Amino acid sequence: METKLTKKYGLVTAICLVVGIVIGSGVFFKAQDVLMHTKGNMPLGIIAWAIGGAIMMICALAFSQLATKYEKVNGVVDYSEATMGNRYAYMMGWFTTTIYYPAMTSVLAWVTARYTLVFFGSDEGITSGLCMSLGAFYLCLSFAINALSPIIAGKLQVSTTFIKLVPLVLMIVVGTIYGLFTGNTQSAFATWQITEETGVSAPLFAAVVATSFAYEGWIISTSINAELKNAKRNLPIALFVGTAIIAIIYILYFVGISGGASIDELQNIGATTAFKNIFGAVGGKILDGLIIISCFGTLNGLMLASTRGMYSVAVRGQGPAPKVFAELSPSTNMPHNSSIVGLLICGAWFFYFYAANLTTPIFGLFSFDSSELPIITIYALYIPIFIKFMIKHGKENKFKNIVIPSLAVIGSSFMVYAAFYAHGISKYEAAAQNGEFSFPVLFYLIVFAVVVGIGMLFYRKNTKND
Repeated sequence: METKLTKKYGLVTAICLVVGIVIGSGVFFKAQDVLMHTKGNMPLGIIAWAIGGAIMMICALAFSQLATKYEKVNGVVDYSEATMGNRYAYMMGWFTTTIYYPAMTSVLAWVTARYTLVFFGSDEGITSGLCMSLGAFYLCLSFAINALSPIIAGKLQVSTTFIKLVPLVLMIVVGTIYGLFTGNTQSAFATWQITEETGVSAPLFAAVVATSFAYEGWIISTSINAELKNAKRNLPIALFVGTAIIAIIYILYFVGISGGASIDELQNIGATTAFKNIFGAVGGKILDGLIIISCFGTLNGLMLASTRGMYSVAVRGQGPAPKVFAELSPSTNMPHNSSIVGLLICGAWFFYFYAANLTTPIFGLFSFDSSELPIITIYALYIPIFIKFMIKHGKENKFKNIVIPSLAVIGSSFMVYAAFYAHGISKYEAAAQNGEFSFPVLFYLIVFAVVVGIGMLFYRKNTKND
């Protein structure tokens, strides 16, 4: 039975994986959230997108230095092992396998279903049976593509990446020109509706956290470093080029939609209004179809990582039944047992997303935003890796191995604080005014602690690198 993944992906696929995983649903529906958080303040929204993009690029640059030195089976787990030791690497692998990858994957399955219903003019609710059933279908479809043929999955990632750029580029060019002629762009940049009571920090932090979901996912591209040709050269290039493309496109797209619709329309209806205003009903419908492809492309990339989660843990002799989950299919060179468990965990998080978004959430206080809150821990877990990397390799190149990781620590710390503020302090203050209690980040961290605690029960101590 095979236990080693073969080199099957090239540089173009790696760049498309970075761009394709990140650019998907987030840029379309989080643009509305950003404007809602900033109360229609377009300049502040652009600042939020710029901050989120800068943090993503700096962290990617820091990880690119790690990528030139370490290569095994799953980038972020490899880097954790090389810098922090086996126990930390296991915790990182268990977290990404059971929370981070599947939580984001399940949300993308729902988003793909939601945009599909919008495309067909359905007014079904976001937690309706039709919407959730379609989301479950997309989840299984993406699993089938990845589990049965990783080569097809890679080609799908490349093709959907170029397809999903079409509506974004069209909106950047046509939307900006349209807005300049109609005056929408000038009106959007004249907005400043932040009150003295709320100040700037509260809406800015909430907006940055909203952009973090749209920017998140680039680290998942490191999960294929064992399958990437010349990974120590190609992965750093893919991380830098991919994240730079993403940040530029997001900011320009945000400017473009402001030219296609009024701020009120963008806040209350969403970015699809801008497409329909500019390109008409038929053109808007075609672009809606491209958005569905965009979302599914992101779902495909996330599922690619989810199917390899248990494998990345098991190949190190860790976790439950490591021999079982380290096995690869001789016909597809895929970790088939790991893939099945990955799908089941995604399914569990898909049900959680449904339960947490009901009018009366099933889990009560434990109902939190599974699209954003896992980010608070992934950025927190980056920080020790960057610090230890500076200690181990700082003398080799001070700029690459000290300055860049230091900036990444600052950026990651800011992201953690912003997420804690947006999903903790601000939620608590808003609920307290109505005599209620709400602190979602606290209950998310309880879930995180329990899940990781269960995982640590399966840890096998290795004193050599603990």
